[in-house]
Amino acid sequence: MLDIDLAELYHVETRRLNEQVKRNLNRFPKDFMFQLTEKEWANLMSQNAISSWGGRRKMPFAFTEHGVLMLSSILNSERAIQVNIQIMRIYTKLRGMLKDHKDILLKWKSWKIKWASMTITLKQCLTTLRNY
Repeated sequence: MLDIDLAELYHVETRRLNEQVKRNLNRFPKDFMFQLTEKEWANLMSQNAISSWGGRRKMPFAFTEHGVLMLSSILNSERAIQVNIQIMRIYTKLRGMLKDHKDILLKWKSWKIKWASMTITLKQCLTTLRNY
């Protein structure tokens, strides 16, 4: 998630959120947060029709799942706590959905392999019958 979106969720200004992050950089390793490049930001703006009017002086920060969760420890407010609880619930549901879909995908692949082997066997039988 981008810093601007998280700031909106937490009801703080983006610059305040980023100030808190900078004061606690040791809590945000590279796999928790990174800054977008100009090319990535331009691509994101074009894909999402984000207005460039006014612009930003610095490229936005993007937070991974762990970075979003870490924000609750540095943004000490009731809103931050409630948002964090909701985010954890959403991530838990997403993980469950991914696991369920993975099981379905694995079953489908298994059926596909079985069907392919049955098709080959059927083709071999038909070829054998034609040769007689």
